[in-house]
Parts: sequence; C-alpha cells; structure tokens
Amino acid sequence: MKFLLAACLAGSLFLAGCATGTGPSMDGSSSGAASGGASPVYPRGSLTPITSGDTKSRPVVTLAPPVDMWDRIRRGFKMPDLDGDLVRDREQWYATRPDYIQRMTERSNRYIFHIVEELERRDMPTEIALLPYIESAFNPQAVSSARAAGMWQFMPATGTDYDLKQNIFRDDRRDVVASTRAALDYLQRLYGMFGDWQLALAAYNWGEGNVAKAIAKNQRAGLPATYSDLSMPAETRLYVPKLQAVKNIVANPARFNVDLPLIANHPYFQTVTLKRDLDVSLAAKLADVQIEDFRALNPSAHKPVLLAAGTPEILLPWDNAAVFQRNFEAYSQGQYASWTAWTVPSTMTVADAAQRSGMSEADLRAINNVPPRMLIKSGSTLIVPRSARVQEDVAAVVADTGQLSFQPEIVTRRTVIKAGRQDSVASIARRYRLSPASVAEWNDVKANHTFQRGYEVVVFLPVRAAKTAGVGSGFGRAPVLKSSAVAPRGGTTAKSSTAKLTKTSSSSKEVVREKRGGTPSKKKR
Repeated sequence: MKFLLAACLAGSLFLAGCATGTGPSMDGSSSGAASGGASPVYPRGSLTPITSGDTKSRPVVTLAPPVDMWDRIRRGFKMPDLDGDLVRDREQWYATRPDYIQRMTERSNRYIFHIVEELERRDMPTEIALLPYIESAFNPQAVSSARAAGMWQFMPATGTDYDLKQNIFRDDRRDVVASTRAALDYLQRLYGMFGDWQLALAAYNWGEGNVAKAIAKNQRAGLPATYSDLSMPAETRLYVPKLQAVKNIVANPARFNVDLPLIANHPYFQTVTLKRDLDVSLAAKLADVQIEDFRALNPSAHKPVLLAAGTPEILLPWDNAAVFQRNFEAYSQGQYASWTAWTVPSTMTVADAAQRSGMSEADLRAINNVPPRMLIKSGSTLIVPRSARVQEDVAAVVADTGQLSFQPEIVTRRTVIKAGRQDSVASIARRYRLSPASVAEWNDVKANHTFQRGYEVVVFLPVRAAKTAGVGSGFGRAPVLKSSAVAPRGGTTAKSSTAKLTKTSSSSKEVVREKRGGTPSKKKR
C-alpha cells in the first residue's frame, strides 16, 4: 500500500511539471527559473516510499494558468541568453520608442496566441513568438526591398520550398496560419542542422549555406564557432541581439518603462470553411466585421474575390465565426461572387482583353495589376466580372496555378521596301521574320506570289528594324520610302496611343506617325 501511495505521489509531481510546460528544454535547460516558479523534480531509478519529511522538503509546482499571453510566453523561454553591447544598444533603441513598441504589440494581438500554441505543440522556445517583431513588426503585408513578404518575411523561392503557394489569387507568404507553419518548419530544420537556436536564427536571416561556410571557416582556423564568434554581415550580427532585446523587454517591461498592452490568453480567431467563391466585401459583411479587420486576418487574399477551391478556409474573429455561418446559410440576395477567372486563349492587348471581358481597359489594368506597354500572354489568368449566367465556381486547377504573364508590346511602322530579283512573299517574310500570310495580306496578294524586281512591298516592322530595312538581293541597302502610323493586322502591339516621329529626306521633311495597337484597313494598290 505504501509503495502504491509513493507511485501516485511521484506521478502527480511528474504531471504537475508537465502541465506548466516547465520541463527540460530542447537545449537541455529548465525553464522553471525563467518563469519565476520552482523547478519540477522527476523521479529517477526505482520507486521508494515517500516519508513525511520528504514531502515537506520538496516544492510543488503551481498549476496556476498564465495571467495573459506575456506571462505564457515568459514561461516558455528556453534559449540561452545573449549579452553584450549590441543587446544593450537594441534595448535602448526599443525602449526610447514606446509608440513603436505599442503599435507592434497591439498589431500582434490578432496572431500571437496561434503562434504560441504552435510553438508549445512542437516543444519549441517561445522566444520565437517574438521573431515577427524583428522581421516585420507583425505586419503580414510587409514586403522588403529583396521581395521577402509576410510576417515571417519569406523570399519567393523559400516560400515555394515550404509549400506557400504564390499565384494571382493569393500569396501564402502572407497567410497567418500557412506562413507560421512554414516558418516553424524551417526553424526546426535549421535547429536540426546546427544544434543551436542562435545559429538557427542566423541561418534564417542569412541563409543556411552561409552560416555553414562561416562555421567551417572558424573550425579550420581552430576558432570557436558560436553565433558570437562567426564573421557575419551587419544585419545578421544584429539579428539575435534584436530578438534578445525584445525578449528582455517582455521579461521585465517595468525595467525599461514599457507598458505592454493586455493580450488575453484566448484564441483571437477561428477557421471557417469556405463553401463557395465569395466576394471579400460580402464575406466581411456576412461576418459583421470591418473590411480592414477581415483583411488583417486574411492578408493572403489580395484580390476582391475568395476562391473556395484555392482558399478552402478563412479566418474570422472568434465571436464572428458563428455569425458568418448563420448569415451565409440565410443569404439569398444574389450571387456570392461577382468576379470569376478567365484564362486568356491567345496573346492579346489589354484593350482586346477588356472588350472581351466586358470591362474598361482602366478597370482591367487596375484589378489585375497590368503594367503599361505590355501584352497579356496566352494562358494567363485574369480576374473578370462574373455574369449571372455563370453558375460554376472557379476550378481548383485554375485557383491553384493561375498566373499572369506579359510580353512587351512591339511597336511597328508601315515600311515600304523594293523587291529584289525573284523576291516573293515567302522570301521577304523570312528576311524580316514575318508571317507570310501577313505579308500577303498587307500587299493584297496570294501567299505564293512572286514580286517583280523593284516592286514596292509594304511590310510592318518593329521601329528599329524599320530604320535599317534594306531591299532584296542585287539592290543592296535602300532607304525607307514610306512610313505611316498604322500597325499591321494581326500584329502584336498594344495600347492605342500615337507619337510623332520626324524623318528627314534629301528633298523635304516628312512627319510620320507611329501607332501602338489598332488594325490598319487593307490598302489596295
């Protein structure tokens, strides 16, 4: 009976230690001291009866829940502390900017519970929950000059490596849940490579290959290879000191005269399954939230429509999820989505695409971010209005892989050249890299036609090619006889705008017009 009682007491102590999350850390240290509580005592060896003296001399770990998220984060600190002048410098920098600290911490209110939950589930140090303060100030829409995006600042290629989809409909580098999963996966992998969290963080910032080379260089020289010993760029040298400074402020805000806003130890959001394509504005309305708050939780959706096949879940404030479900089921005022996706069948101008989709050119450019002087390439996907006749939602293959590609417009000029001996439609088409059908059409002849020597053949050439165009064999290089404003039928030009070019001949000045886009009328000889 005494043996059974001892086993029960020992098991209780063990479970109490686990319940507070203060067990041994990934680096072998105990986090009990960091949280201010007593370290748990784990039974070792064979079990023996516990006497009354033993029970009085050993502390019992408290089971009190964290007061708020800051308390919860402090209890999970597991990384060894970094000290030195760089840490003091960063502490001073943050402490003298209370407004900046306030904005960052208030912005993190939406996301930090989820991040800490994920860290604890993986038994990772909760210092990592503070890393987005360093990376992006907890702004999921942040984009760096190097094209890193999101709270965790993923580069496009690294995001692809960690299954963060990037297409015209969404960028998962900005997605709260997906980017957090990817960042923690990446950090765990780096920790597995280097066995040290500070080196893992350096690799997250600088690249694992660079850190590995720096370690190897020190080892060859017989030098230590810790974070503080490696030769690094200035940004990486400051990276961990920045995190340590934020950690110190969170650990003891009163010391730095910082007032951290209350963040309750409670989920801020929950996921809701998206059953149909849905306008972003309507989703916010059905959830009874401001559009800005909706976008803050769903920052990866950068178009006006959410596609159920590509974004199967959305995030909503905890209390609004049920409101959304109820209003969605009761909605009967028309379409859920007023936008759909259209795959462009052939390379075309923006004007042509706008006409075919029933939009103005300006609106199509704006909603699809089409730059000027570009053609839309075949196979590209555009966001276009969804007519009442369209009942089907966008297919998964389009929602997952939709991309928008461009090619520069080709500005052409009507140019007249003299045919050489035995020149034909085919030979001139080859010489100027044109379509024989186009050459035949421009000159109102058949595709197998052979021109008489000296015959004035009309072609439409890119501006540079038109300036240096020569005649056929036997005539050498001849001057351009005529140029005009029109572009070839079936040509690849965009944007209907005109620009004047001045051309000087030996006898007189001739002003010619250059037009981008448009189709010339067939000119008869």
